[in-house]
Amino acid sequence: MLKSDAPEDAMDDTTMELNALQRIPFFAELEREDLEGILAIGEEVSFDAGQAIVERGDPGDALYILTGGAAQVDVGGRYHDLKPGEFFGEMGVIAGRKRMATVKAVEPVRAVRIAADRFQSFALEHPRVALSMLRSLVDRLREVQERVEAWAGAW
Repeated sequence: MLKSDAPEDAMDDTTMELNALQRIPFFAELEREDLEGILAIGEEVSFDAGQAIVERGDPGDALYILTGGAAQVDVGGRYHDLKPGEFFGEMGVIAGRKRMATVKAVEPVRAVRIAADRFQSFALEHPRVALSMLRSLVDRLREVQERVEAWAGAW
């Protein structure tokens, strides 16, 4: 599906992008207004079939939300397929560490790219967004701590 100038197509793409953002644990608690603000700082990008979107070892400098096409994630020989409405790189907008996976377009891909520096500036201006992310990180740390304690208790 190619993006057209028809308002209903734009609305469908925006709805898909908003839903994808809301599935990211960092953003799950945010209001629509905040999610729309995050999307507004993104840029539309496209990739040809076979083209690497990101490669293992690249700087983790952006979050991507697929809006069209299909891609495949390769994490050390383990593969995962991505379709429109799915995302990757969410940790990159916070930590900026090197990427742990390669993502390639398996057919022509359209995506929204949200650069880490633009996102971080946005979060500083929108404390609700930063607070939501902190809550999500605390929840994740608690889950990891509980797993470690359960594992250690098994010995």
